[in-house]
Amino acid sequence: MRLRRTALAVLPVLVAAIACAPADEDDDSGAATASCEKGDLPLTQEGTLTVGTDSPAFSPWFVDEDPTNGEGFESAVAYAVADELGFTPEEVTWVTVPFNTSFAPGEKNFDFDINQISITDERKQVVDFSDGYYSASQAVVALDGSPVSEVTTVAELADYNLGAQTATTSLKAIRDVVKPDQKPAVFEDTVAAKNALLNGQTDAILADLPTAFYISAAEIPGSKLVGQFQPETGDQEEFGMLFEKGSDLVPCVNEALATLTENGTLAEIEQKWLSDVVDVPELQ
Repeated sequence: MRLRRTALAVLPVLVAAIACAPADEDDDSGAATASCEKGDLPLTQEGTLTVGTDSPAFSPWFVDEDPTNGEGFESAVAYAVADELGFTPEEVTWVTVPFNTSFAPGEKNFDFDINQISITDERKQVVDFSDGYYSASQAVVALDGSPVSEVTTVAELADYNLGAQTATTSLKAIRDVVKPDQKPAVFEDTVAAKNALLNGQTDAILADLPTAFYISAAEIPGSKLVGQFQPETGDQEEFGMLFEKGSDLVPCVNEALATLTENGTLAEIEQKWLSDVVDVPELQ
């Protein structure tokens, strides 16, 4: 397993500069677009950029469970992308999209969804993704003083009852990387996972690193962020904005992300909202 120490003050995501594809050329998702001018964008609602995310919307991705305030990493990224596309904050509308249904096939009621959704080949069969806007590690939260709180390797985790939210790469990491002796506990959301940990129904829970950091620091007194690891799946795991399959909006959002990377805006947003997650131990 490749090991590293995370310092989120340095932008881990290098988004390639992608110009909007001409009308007779396809982008990587198979979609084509003639123009990235605001008036030419293919939108769910004319004149409005409709963005989806789950409810509740947790920190540090969102603040006060309110994606419309522009606070929190993903809210800030969404509004920065909207600005690059020519939309004012008042022209951005948010809709609630449960995480487990966001990547289901079919028509969408949003232009893109931003909700810590990892880009995977399986999901790309039925939806499209932007370039990655954040590179994610998996992290382990346990009650301080419990046996699992002292582990230093991924292999040691296999001895414990682990849990994660359903349909997440955290759950996949438990099954495919940790391969525990016990069948993992599967929860509908992180609230259920946290309650299970507090009630002793599971020994530890897994989540992406910033979410795990917040859970441990702010939501479960007496818990410990045991460590982090990056599943070896070939490429760095990344979060991407999710689109209806064949969306012509994808190359324009990629162009916006490229601009935000090149001018340092994405790094500034990450530094502001995720910089607390530093020096988390690597599980060997």
